[in-house]
Amino acid sequence: MICLKVDIPDEICEIDDELKAIYHSSDTVCIWVFESMEDRNKFMQETIGMSKKERENHYNLFYSTA
Repeated sequence: MICLKVDIPDEICEIDDELKAIYHSSDTVCIWVFESMEDRNKFMQETIGMSKKERENHYNLFYSTA
């Protein structure tokens, strides 16, 4: 196991882990938050093999409420 000490905002920590998808690259950690566990699981299946940028675009197209 590798642990990296970071300051994650309390608002993110308080969200149920089953509603978050976490990905990383060599210089970035991304935490995507979903409305439901079903959406999270669907996103994970849909984005298998995608690059970080492709995942970001997919999330923004289909899951972002902003």
